[in-house]
Amino acid sequence: MASFDRTKCRVLNGPEATGQHCPEGWTLYPTPGPQMKGVTDPGSGDFHYYNWVDQFNTLGLGENIPIANGSGSDSLLALRPDTGEWVVLRIPYPLGFFSRGLDGRIDDPNAGWKGRGLWANYGGNFNWHIEGGKGTPSKMVHFQLRPHPLAD
Repeated sequence: MASFDRTKCRVLNGPEATGQHCPEGWTLYPTPGPQMKGVTDPGSGDFHYYNWVDQFNTLGLGENIPIANGSGSDSLLALRPDTGEWVVLRIPYPLGFFSRGLDGRIDDPNAGWKGRGLWANYGGNFNWHIEGGKGTPSKMVHFQLRPHPLAD
């Protein structure tokens, strides 16, 4: 996954913007996850179908946190750009979380972590991989993070 710092770019648009003016503006972060057999380069063999940015802190990790769907690892991968650390969110049951859609919602801004969350779906094209097999309906998953384990 890449993170982009627009403040480090010199030319953003117009005929002078060739795309080569911002080499110091990009940082590449190898994603965690399964690796292909025999590959020694850092990174993962995961399939990131969809990337999304949590602009409004709907998950609780902060504003402008990039999140990738880890379709090959049954996960959502949230990058903390300030530390370079990945937060890996997994669905333990049923098996086969192959997310294709992602969005955040703030239903009640005054309710703290209980009034916000991240929603992801099990895409309809991989339902035969979900525990239960063919005929298993699509599902929506609601992710919420408590600020600390004892928060109510």
